[in-house]
Amino acid sequence: MKKLLTIALLVFTHTLLNAGGFQVNEHGSRAMGMGGAFIAVASDPSAIYFNPAGLSQLKGLKVMMGATFIAPRTTFRGPAPSINEHKMVRQIFYPINLYGSYQLSDKVVVGLGLNNPFGLGTKWPEDWVGRFLATETRLRTFFFTPAVSYKVSDNISIGWGLDFVYGQVLLKRKVDLAPFTGEANVKLEGDGNGFGYRFGILAHPIKDLSVGFSYRGDVTLNFKGTAEAQGPAQLKDRLPSGDVKTSLTTPQNFNFGVAYKVMPDLLLAASLQYVTWSSYKELNVDFADPNFQDISLPKNWFDSYIVRFGGEYNLLSNLDVRAGMIYDKNPIRDEYLDPTLPDSDRLGFTLGAGYKMNNLTFDFSYMFLRVAERTISNSKVYYVGDTPFNGTYNTTSHLFGFNVTYNF
Repeated sequence: MKKLLTIALLVFTHTLLNAGGFQVNEHGSRAMGMGGAFIAVASDPSAIYFNPAGLSQLKGLKVMMGATFIAPRTTFRGPAPSINEHKMVRQIFYPINLYGSYQLSDKVVVGLGLNNPFGLGTKWPEDWVGRFLATETRLRTFFFTPAVSYKVSDNISIGWGLDFVYGQVLLKRKVDLAPFTGEANVKLEGDGNGFGYRFGILAHPIKDLSVGFSYRGDVTLNFKGTAEAQGPAQLKDRLPSGDVKTSLTTPQNFNFGVAYKVMPDLLLAASLQYVTWSSYKELNVDFADPNFQDISLPKNWFDSYIVRFGGEYNLLSNLDVRAGMIYDKNPIRDEYLDPTLPDSDRLGFTLGAGYKMNNLTFDFSYMFLRVAERTISNSKVYYVGDTPFNGTYNTTSHLFGFNVTYNF
């Protein structure tokens, strides 16, 4: 029965670090409508997330709040050679964002942000074929970010921010009790906290052209969790449970952007986000119970990137329309992919609009995200004995964003 908790804890820790696949970059509806190509624009309070240097462009006191509603749909065909299709349970996620900015002087603007950069999950039927790998996974983080921007000159601004992070995770799965009859339910919950930082630069080298750079540092999250196992009454005393802990570090993010006002009413932008996932070389697990040995397993992820293009057109004096496109390269090797995070390369298309009414601005956006079909034939993930969990994953997502900004 020791193997039961060992496997469960490995999946638990793997899920925590897989937050990159659960990463949500849509933390402002205007930016989302432009495909997220906002690094060199950053001209609303969501600059706290995208590029804190952009805060220097804001006047007076502004408050911005909103959310993104995310509806993913995933299927799995397999395990190979079977082609039976299994559907993920439908869920809707709603990461929030809240920002405020205040102009202290002609050169200094301060801000405060709250959002959920990691806030998604997966849920499969209790009786599906992969229930020994995952039935439910959920991760949510809260980033509290105070920030400040300083205008060095009329053409250059810099900005900094500190991240205070709190995270929660939940994992549920089944465990085969062979050679005994029946299955056990394993539930793991944990939370943790950490600290990080970010900074950015925004420059206007020539009229109508802006370039930007922002950096979000890694965050070390110290998680503590509890494992609970429930199964047949006659095995109750042999089903292990207890405390686990691990320290995990998220990757660094480097963001580069450019924006150009082609004409007075048309703004075009592009950006590149580079993520250092190659830092995830191995998985380490510390067991509170001395009867279990600590574990270290190789993972060897690779660095990934996201390319974004977007535009904004001032259709009427109080109405802007937007569109964008995204390509997101996933960092997970085929052999390590599992149902807790059926990730793949992503292609997204966005639309958006912003409407101004007195001191209020309403922004709305939509994204269709097509996750490339991914067939696994060399899996090192085993669901029964030494049988690999090979098969084909398919995912699409619809995202709807809105924000309201009030200018005092």
